[in-house]
Amino acid sequence: MMTAGTQQEVSLLTEGDVNFAPSRKGWYKTLDTTTMDLLEKDSEVFLHQSLSTPCLDVLQSCEGIYITDTSGKKLMDFHGNNVHQVGYRNAYVVDKVKAQLDILPFSPRRYTNAVAIDCAKKITSLFPPALSRILFAPGGTSTIGIALKLARVVTGKYKVVSLADSFHGASIDAIAAGGEEQFKRYLGPLIPNTTNIPQPTGYRHKNGVEDDLAYANALEDILKNDTGVGAFIAETVRNTDVQIPSKAYWQRVREICTQYNVLLILDEIPIAFGRTGKMFAFEHYDIEPDIVCLGKGLGGGVIPFAAMICREGYNIAGDVSLGHYTHEKSPLGSAAALAMIEYLEQEHILEKVQADEIFMREQLQLLKERHPVIGDVRGIGLLWGIELVKDAVTKVKAITEAEKIMYECLANGLSFKVSQGNVLQLCPPLIITRAQLMSAITIIDNAIATICGT
Repeated sequence: MMTAGTQQEVSLLTEGDVNFAPSRKGWYKTLDTTTMDLLEKDSEVFLHQSLSTPCLDVLQSCEGIYITDTSGKKLMDFHGNNVHQVGYRNAYVVDKVKAQLDILPFSPRRYTNAVAIDCAKKITSLFPPALSRILFAPGGTSTIGIALKLARVVTGKYKVVSLADSFHGASIDAIAAGGEEQFKRYLGPLIPNTTNIPQPTGYRHKNGVEDDLAYANALEDILKNDTGVGAFIAETVRNTDVQIPSKAYWQRVREICTQYNVLLILDEIPIAFGRTGKMFAFEHYDIEPDIVCLGKGLGGGVIPFAAMICREGYNIAGDVSLGHYTHEKSPLGSAAALAMIEYLEQEHILEKVQADEIFMREQLQLLKERHPVIGDVRGIGLLWGIELVKDAVTKVKAITEAEKIMYECLANGLSFKVSQGNVLQLCPPLIITRAQLMSAITIIDNAIATICGT
């Protein structure tokens, strides 16, 4: 039986967009010479990095729920780096951005512009009244940095608590605040000083824990003994392998943060704007965070754009450059974000996603009943995880099977990522039709049957 350490090493090789695992060689053999030539040129010029380069394929176009490669093959994109809530090349968003290009494509610092103000007002209007201040940034990672700096100013404390194996961005401060070792390798000492507590993972609760309240109480165990902690940062719902804490968990965390004067920073960069069936995931839990970080889909799949939202009372750092980004009041980003939100509202996308959740739960449960390799199915809105195991009792991860299933699905027109080595993560555009969802489920069903013989 594979050891936990070995499983972790293998899962790093097969994680997400596979880079160097043996199956990649087999995949390359299916690609045409033009594609392989471009992939080789890409590999020669871009710095190689895990989860990114060398690449999987070469894209030529995208539209709606589809990405199309240079050979003309279309794939339903159930990955999309979480930017594609309203689909690719959404006409409403693109038209708004094109119109802005003709007027004011860039606004230098020390100046503001009407579209940025309108965007800021719109976003903050979606939050509880107390969260009324905002800063824009070019990407979600940058908003994490802003949030961490602001937490130090507000609390006067410098330490952070986060969840084990968590990811909050790839800059060195965001890596330090997170818990994912793959991003920390070779980097040496990191700032801020971060302590990790266990991630609430319902299917794999450890040490006989029956619910996730114990995971929330682990935060208090830290704060009782360390008065230097100023912030707790976490994804409200973990995007990568779809971990969905209970309402009791988040309400207990909110209670603990309030009691110990620790700021609750929620990272909703990949999951906001309808992914969970609500505009923001924290709305499911009846809690009010202190700071929220947004990004990815905020730019409508067109422009890199992100935002940090915080309490009115935190507007106390006027003599500090918390953000100071070149594109901090981007007219193009603001136009894209406004259009994206307007599209969600006008097309009643949140209500659609809530109905799609019921459909996905029913269909994926049927899939689980058909295939013993499926140990768990979990999801919310249009964010779903199918966890594959070799044995239902031991829950040993079916890593090799997950990788092979991913490639089988790619060959048949469906793209998604594998997380934690064995979780098929399904994150389709929110505009997807019921028929398209069913088509994707059928591809997964057939792929599991082909690879696992069930």
